[in-house]
Amino acid sequence: MGILEDKSNARLFYKYLSKVYDQVNRFNWTEEMRSEALSWLEFVDDPRVLDVGCGTGFGTEGLLDHADDVHGLDQSVHQMEKAFEKFGKRDRVNFYRGDAERLPFRDDAFDIVWSSGSIEYWPNPVEGLREIRRVAKPGGQVLVVGPDYPHNRVLQRVADAIMLFYDEDEADRMFDAAGYEAFEHHIQQATPRSPRAITTVARVPEE
Repeated sequence: MGILEDKSNARLFYKYLSKVYDQVNRFNWTEEMRSEALSWLEFVDDPRVLDVGCGTGFGTEGLLDHADDVHGLDQSVHQMEKAFEKFGKRDRVNFYRGDAERLPFRDDAFDIVWSSGSIEYWPNPVEGLREIRRVAKPGGQVLVVGPDYPHNRVLQRVADAIMLFYDEDEADRMFDAAGYEAFEHHIQQATPRSPRAITTVARVPEE
């Protein structure tokens, strides 16, 4: 387990990173990448949408272009304070402080669940993916963005020490274990020299 997969370490890390997160993040996870990911989702009429690990609200902002009933959850109050500055606490988005592995929502509550830049900090990613499946409606969609495992062996050792990086085979294993039956992976990258993101779009099984 990487050092930032410990929740207390991750909270401390984001206490300081939140001050510059939006400036740093845009080099690795761009508006163009977000738009591409959003294009893989099918938004029904009046969808209820959840952003798990919403952070400062970068993904949330994109979701608001497609839905009015948007909810955001994060464990870092410092990250969420930046999101409050953009959207208010209860104006355009309903925000909750909480844990991706213990979501405070009823079963079958959301048409779409989005999570970008969060799974790499979950100590138990399969449990988090199960929770997302639980709160998503049968037939609904789930989109999860995480860091693709690097090919360079030196970078692999660094990645393993920090947080969860995973390739398509590991993504297959995690989504299978979490009970998803239909999913596909996409590799996204801001520039040829940027870290690669692995974006999985899954369909929640019909009950």
